[in-house]
Amino acid sequence: MDRHGFLRRLHQVYRPRNYLEIGVNDGRSLALSRVPSVAIDPAFKVVKSISCDVHLVKATSDSFFARKDPLLHLRTGRNPFRALARRDPLAVLGGDPKLELSFIDGMHLFEFALRDFINVERHSRWSSVIVFDDMLPRNVDEAARDRHTGAWTGDVFKVAQVLRRLRPDLVVVEVDTSPTGVVVVFGADPDSKVLPERYDDIEKEYIKPDPQEVPDEVLLRKNAVQPEALLDAPFWPALIRARNLNRGRSAFTALRGRIEEVS
Repeated sequence: MDRHGFLRRLHQVYRPRNYLEIGVNDGRSLALSRVPSVAIDPAFKVVKSISCDVHLVKATSDSFFARKDPLLHLRTGRNPFRALARRDPLAVLGGDPKLELSFIDGMHLFEFALRDFINVERHSRWSSVIVFDDMLPRNVDEAARDRHTGAWTGDVFKVAQVLRRLRPDLVVVEVDTSPTGVVVVFGADPDSKVLPERYDDIEKEYIKPDPQEVPDEVLLRKNAVQPEALLDAPFWPALIRARNLNRGRSAFTALRGRIEEVS
């Protein structure tokens, strides 16, 4: 299964009520969304038909998240949350809109991807799903910071290492999609300050000149699960129900083990 096949199924399985995408490119992944969406890319060239209510932003993700109210679109216009609020107060996320499904596929450099995660997590909940693309390079050349190959992941694979090391509260799942894998993150905590407070030190530690040292378990995908195994896992209905009922973070404790069984 390729990345777009995985995303298509993820939309169907998780049924997010909003979607954020960093790195639009030609619009193939954005075209999969059917819900209010925000899509960010400083140089997008959309050639696909888009079937969602989308705020398409020509900007870097850093500048976008620096705005006073970056997710305004998700609580205005044709946002279904308004109508939903009149019928079911429990289904309202309350206050600022919270991202439910986010796809990070921006600049393929470690520090950019890490900042994207920090910004996305700030606007997410524990029940949100955050997906990184291009996380499993097939060789050291693909993982170079200085691009010199056709397919290119850059060194964003290091973000998974940082999350596992410094954020054990998260569940980080590598998925064996073609061609260059994805990572799915569960359990986001918008109140966590670990990554922003340690960002400068993390950057100094992890940014290295080429060639990059890519662990064998990444190159050989030793820890990666098959996409079907994650998408067909039995925890999804419980996650969706907790999300829709706006359950507190304590609900993640009960659900975490069921998610980890897949990985």
